[in-house]
Amino acid sequence: MSLLVVGLSHRSAPVSVLERAALTADAQVKLLQDTVAAEPATEAAVLATCNRIELYADVDKFHAGVAELSTLLAQHSGVGLEELTPYLYVHYEDRAVHHLFSVACGLDSMVVGEGQILGQIKDSLGRAQDLQSAGRLLNDLFQQALRVGKRAHSETGIDRAGQSLVTFGLEQLARGGDVQQWARGKKALVIGAGSMSSLAAATLARAGVAEIVVANRTLDRAERLAQILSEGDDTDVAARAVPMESVPAELTRADVTVSCTGATGLVLTAESVAEAVEGRTPAPSVLPGEDGPGTPGSESGPAAAGRRDGPTGTGLGSEDGCPLDLSAVQGTAGFSVLGDAAVAGMAAAELEQHAAWVDKGTVGDAQRAAGAAARPGTAGTLDPAADTDAIAALAATVATVGRIPERRRPEPVEEPQRPEPVLFLLDLAMPRDIDAAVHRLAGVRLVDIESLAEASAGAPMAADVDQVRRIVSDEVAAFGAALRAAHITPTVVALRTMAADVVAGEIARLDGRLPGLDDKHRAEITQTVRRVVDKLLHAPTVRVKQLAAEPGGAGYADALRTLFDLDPETVAAVSRAEDSTTEKDRGPA
Repeated sequence: MSLLVVGLSHRSAPVSVLERAALTADAQVKLLQDTVAAEPATEAAVLATCNRIELYADVDKFHAGVAELSTLLAQHSGVGLEELTPYLYVHYEDRAVHHLFSVACGLDSMVVGEGQILGQIKDSLGRAQDLQSAGRLLNDLFQQALRVGKRAHSETGIDRAGQSLVTFGLEQLARGGDVQQWARGKKALVIGAGSMSSLAAATLARAGVAEIVVANRTLDRAERLAQILSEGDDTDVAARAVPMESVPAELTRADVTVSCTGATGLVLTAESVAEAVEGRTPAPSVLPGEDGPGTPGSESGPAAAGRRDGPTGTGLGSEDGCPLDLSAVQGTAGFSVLGDAAVAGMAAAELEQHAAWVDKGTVGDAQRAAGAAARPGTAGTLDPAADTDAIAALAATVATVGRIPERRRPEPVEEPQRPEPVLFLLDLAMPRDIDAAVHRLAGVRLVDIESLAEASAGAPMAADVDQVRRIVSDEVAAFGAALRAAHITPTVVALRTMAADVVAGEIARLDGRLPGLDDKHRAEITQTVRRVVDKLLHAPTVRVKQLAAEPGGAGYADALRTLFDLDPETVAAVSRAEDSTTEKDRGPA
């Protein structure tokens, strides 16, 4: 049997796909049950967090295992297999072990070095143990991953390489400023009472917020969290619990809101946030040039821009037959119907249509001059005689790729100045709790998983990361050696059992031939024969364990069984007995 992991994470898939593929607790249970019921797998465990979904299994066939695990992930996530497949990654045997150990150390987290993943790995193992889907391999693997993660945090400064997702999110809300200074005196609303929400509430309390309101569907859990916050020795914060129905009212009072629930739909819509802001600011609205909730028919968006005159003030949008998407490009600085920015990326057929439209004289002389100005070094229209080579190269490119190449990036458009936020929102849920359209509301700052991924993408790696990587490599090698050595142990035990049976048979035969042999001599002869057998078996069994622990050493067990004609059922019985003993001795996850 071999270890296989199939999954997707923030490194392989966009947040929109992760959001749709998120597994509920019930879906994880059903996925585990279906995996162990499938033919290629005998063990299974699911690691599902806000930014990863991974299915671990012990399989007997690689290709069949990949196909089956991928299909099961697609079925239980609700995302079609064809759509999901491009974002899936596969790790096998030692690479699978290396991947899980790296995850446990925080090397694969969105925020490098965060320690919350250890608790999630522990929960994953506990769930698999409760469902009895984790056997010897996955139990040993996940428990060793927990030990490796703890070792990385205790022996290195990996904690300095990054913070928890909550802390990182709060820093993004504070725009990189001091979180304690930013949070001091604010009123906070925490939606949800799970592990992530509890961590967020505790972090806010330590940061110095004046009040924390906890809202949860189960009021008892919210009350317990509020009590813990109020009675904390290291904080002085007023905390209280409210039912979920009170969230709209509490949102009008809150300065910062953190949401992390298991809801499958939106907890806060853009409309509800807009209404909350409206009660505390003079004129909440969307930014200039954007449509948003509560502004139906707004004339400030891109569509309206297409109905206004362009920069030349000549009403380009009113011209019939122009193939350009004027609403998309007229707001660009320096736009003209002849400029590079206008035709960049246009299909060949549309380019011909545009040329015909221009040649018909639809564009006035002033606009032709403006178009020429967009092409430095030219005056008026393009001179075919002077630019034969350029025209030929352009025609060849269009014929090959079907579109005219973009020669330069469009000039940046000046962003309208946003008003200072009066409501800060942190969405740590997957799928998201807060409508992404909230980004467009004035007076609101939203940080969610997607923006956190973008912010952390270019974060510098600490020097301690290299040390953690060395720890992971050493631990993977040790785990692989132990696993391969354990694979041959039942064969060695079966060989020694067979040798002991041979000795016992020969002593019984001796008793039949020498019935008058006294006990002292019989014991001495028995001990002598046993010593001879042990000495003959010692070197081969020690050596075969050493060889089996090396990469590619799995074949030595087969060779040993063949050479000594060992009964496969005897070897299997020893293996089952060892598994049973290990299960009894194994501690809690």
